[in-house]
Amino acid sequence: LVDDERLARAELRRLLAAHPDIEIVGEATDADSARERIAALCPDLVFLDVQMPGDDGFTLLESLEPPLPHVIFATAFDEFAVKAFEFNALDYLLKPVDPVRLAAALAKLVSESSSDEAGGDGVARTERLRAQDKVFVRQGDQCWFVEVRTIRLLESEGNYTRVHFDGAQPMLC
Repeated sequence: LVDDERLARAELRRLLAAHPDIEIVGEATDADSARERIAALCPDLVFLDVQMPGDDGFTLLESLEPPLPHVIFATAFDEFAVKAFEFNALDYLLKPVDPVRLAAALAKLVSESSSDEAGGDGVARTERLRAQDKVFVRQGDQCWFVEVRTIRLLESEGNYTRVHFDGAQPMLC
């Protein structure tokens, strides 16, 4: 659980107690301590607040080494929902967290884990991309589903990456 608010962590802990298949292995109050805890504990799932002192939840995710855990955002701010799903969030819960929504979010975790283990439609986190797999590339309002085999070059430009494929060269953050 990563949240700077003690009461929010306590409430989420209370709600998660109704789900015996979920074990809380650690808590953090900011991105720096979360980074350390996640690296040490390698959790399958992180409940993450967006706004915290220092780095926000998105900066934390960008700084983690793969493989990344599943993430369910739990925050009081609805304006970050779209950005959360750009980070492949499993779900986005608004505080105060509704127990029914929490159960639905956890069901997504079970569904996705089952799909990965069974070799479902999604690419498992430990599986490499194949030439025929497609990746989603977005720059501004333009979006592409690009076959891996058509990517000619990934070019680093500072903190960004330029992807060269089919005559296009979008810049990714």
